Amino acid sequence: MPSYTVTVATGSQWFAGTDDYIYLSLVGSAGCSEKHLLDKPFYNDFERGAVDSYDVTVDEELGEIQLVKIEKRKYWLHDDWYLKYITLKTPHGDYIEFPCYRWITGDGEVVLRDGCAKLARDDQIHILKQHRRKELETRQKQYRWMEWNPGFPLSIDAKCHKDLPRDIQFDSEKGVDFVLNYSKAMENLFINRFMHMFQSSWNDFADFEKIFVKISNTISERVMNHWQEDPMFGYQFLNGCNPVLIQRCTELPKKLPVTTEMVECSLERQLSLEQEVQQGNIFVVDFELLDGIDANKTDPCTLQFLAAPICLLYKNLANKIVPIAIQLNQIPGDENPIFLPSDAKYDWLLAKIWVRSSDFHVHQTITHLLRTHLVSEVFGIAMYRQLPAVHPIFKLLVAHVRFTIAINTKAREQLICECGLFDKANATGGGGHVQMVQRAMKDLTYASLCFPEAIKARGMESKEDIPYYFYRDDGLLVWEAVRTFTAEVVDIYYESDQVVAEDPELQDFVKDVYVYGMRGRKASGFPKSLKSREQLSEYLTVVIFTASAQHAAVNFGQLFLGMYPEEHFIEKPVKEAMARFRKNLEAIVSLIAERNKNKKLPYYYLSPDRIPNSVAI
Repeated sequence: MPSYTVTVATGSQWFAGTDDYIYLSLVGSAGCSEKHLLDKPFYNDFERGAVDSYDVTVDEELGEIQLVKIEKRKYWLHDDWYLKYITLKTPHGDYIEFPCYRWITGDGEVVLRDGCAKLARDDQIHILKQHRRKELETRQKQYRWMEWNPGFPLSIDAKCHKDLPRDIQFDSEKGVDFVLNYSKAMENLFINRFMHMFQSSWNDFADFEKIFVKISNTISERVMNHWQEDPMFGYQFLNGCNPVLIQRCTELPKKLPVTTEMVECSLERQLSLEQEVQQGNIFVVDFELLDGIDANKTDPCTLQFLAAPICLLYKNLANKIVPIAIQLNQIPGDENPIFLPSDAKYDWLLAKIWVRSSDFHVHQTITHLLRTHLVSEVFGIAMYRQLPAVHPIFKLLVAHVRFTIAINTKAREQLICECGLFDKANATGGGGHVQMVQRAMKDLTYASLCFPEAIKARGMESKEDIPYYFYRDDGLLVWEAVRTFTAEVVDIYYESDQVVAEDPELQDFVKDVYVYGMRGRKASGFPKSLKSREQLSEYLTVVIFTASAQHAAVNFGQLFLGMYPEEHFIEKPVKEAMARFRKNLEAIVSLIAERNKNKKLPYYYLSPDRIPNSVAI
């Protein structure tokens, strides 16, 4: 009788193993096998991290194996199991791989296809078409869109983390990490010990410096020692945590009535301010988004305030970007003076502090939350709803949305919810942060997520004119590496533009992002459909870059770009493309390391060995 060797790999995360009964059935072109209990005498099967092999004998030839069915039945108490993959050695000596990387819960089952990526058009057999359709029908019931707040991108329909589908919840280990890291952050920032500092005036700079006691590294120490200096203030707009606001000034803003005489002591080229603008030496950061946003009123004992500054900056003869004029609100007037470097020391310093405070609010709520976390969640939900696991684009993107929906759900539970951390510690808490997102949605466009276009739109593309903009330099290198990789993968599975245009699952994925995630806003510029391989490659680059590199630039990283521990792809051409991708990224790491060697303030946020695959890893 024909005999198959079945190898079963259990996940290595906490509680991945199971003591439940595991049954296997094989579905072939010539017939189906009986249900086989996978069990070895006197052996603890399916332990965490285990790879177990079993001989399965069938009564008759099954033909070409099309599906593997795994069933889990309760032994004593329900015991969830994380199945990584199954491999099958056929009676003819062939090996077939069946990736899974999913949890099987309760008295559950999964039906697996072999790991070869297939477009819908490639499935001609009825049972495979049916499997594909049923998987998406099930997912669309599990992954539902929800409006968390009017005007926001739609998010997952779940009130709390435990309501999420099990496959996208944090692993227990990751969940514990989230709680511990949250607590550790509070401890490091002395939130409990210094909460009064947020609720009353500080007495001197020593109070501020106490916050840095436990945040000790080369960069934080240098910032702490030089944060009051104008060159450091300007540098942070280029390479700090919010390097996306500064833009070249092509015309002096009418709402900032600054004159050459006012800033003459800052101009080093013996030119008028207007001439400096024409020469491309003037830059502006405008926080108009904050104008009219309600300040936090959740604590009746604490008065909190917001500013909506306009900051004018100048590239001096040393190519340093320094501030030369600050107006703290949008409408000029006697009660809204323009602060200058020639003012009294602490007047000028306080003006810069207000700008930095405004920069913090925009960074946290817009640059970080909206433009990486919430956008990546949109891509993730659409992917789960419209792309089956066998689809090559699913296999490509799944690592880049890992835990994204979970961490965003946690944020809605603990951080940005009513009485969350934002309400306790942010001047935009109590609803201001919600207003900010609603207002910023008009600027959330597809083009603004295309890194090279976003840089050009702000007039910041010239390396010669702006030589120390490392966010731009490193970001362009990583963008091109990702674009090259996605183009290779697209070319493997789509031999023509027509195949792209006629892939119904891909088009449904793109449409879901536009209609639900982006609320069908035509002005967003998000495509409703994709017509060519080039368009698809760019779209995938946007998804991957936003979740990985862009998030890393405004946050930090732990699991690195180019590393795919879950092997959803089994085809050799894709694995070779991944290897080339990693090689390209390694070259970028070397370039950045060489540049950073002798820098007192190195920039490494976009070094690929520090870029996480997704916003939650």
